[in-house]
Amino acid sequence: MKLSIDHKSPVPLHIQAENLLRTMISDPEHLNGKFLPNELDLAKQLAISRSTLRQALNKLVYEGLLVRKKGIGTKVAEPVISSKSKNWLSFTQEMNARGIDVKNFELHITWVTPDEKTAAFFDMDPGKKILKLERLRGKMDGPFVYFISYFHPRVGLTGEEDFKRPLYDILEKDHHVIATLSKEEVSAIAANKFIAAKLEVETGSPILFRKRFVFDQGNRPIEYNLGYYRADSFVYTVESVRE
Repeated sequence: MKLSIDHKSPVPLHIQAENLLRTMISDPEHLNGKFLPNELDLAKQLAISRSTLRQALNKLVYEGLLVRKKGIGTKVAEPVISSKSKNWLSFTQEMNARGIDVKNFELHITWVTPDEKTAAFFDMDPGKKILKLERLRGKMDGPFVYFISYFHPRVGLTGEEDFKRPLYDILEKDHHVIATLSKEEVSAIAANKFIAAKLEVETGSPILFRKRFVFDQGNRPIEYNLGYYRADSFVYTVESVRE
């Protein structure tokens, strides 16, 4: 497979490299766990720096398309079985549709320096601070979900907003940012001491853990959300259509 990058193009080199890698991993030569060329050789072939190439590789590793083996190399991730939920709604909309009144038990707003994975998802300078929103929410008789959300600075949140309002209503009406796509990962984990205290369960209790990656109409990342749910109070329903 011939690989090349247009160094005269206005498209940033790391974006071109990312698009090229996406094409590479769909090629039969690299499917089903096969290793890519090593970073040094690939960077030389594309005439870009290793840091530029690594930026593109990190994006695909973060998305789960590539797996990096320290001291061995980078390979295409094995295919996994996944289900996509239909009719994605915000948490408030989900609860309203079920006739459940939502109560906010805690709400914390801070500006933090993102970790490497979060900065890679937002494709931003890891040294720039982003808004972090933490909310403990549930029914009137007690909390059952703890949310942590990080937002790209581009959306314009200041931290002064009334976060008792639905989040995506705030983004759309106050900042003209429309959330149109949610990519999610759901797993079962054991509650650590911190999460157990928030959800009022025993440490080590099984809880539902959901990662949500939210994009706007231009397919630009706007929110990275972590949700921790009490297993005895919440059911995640998935509707799949066979194609």
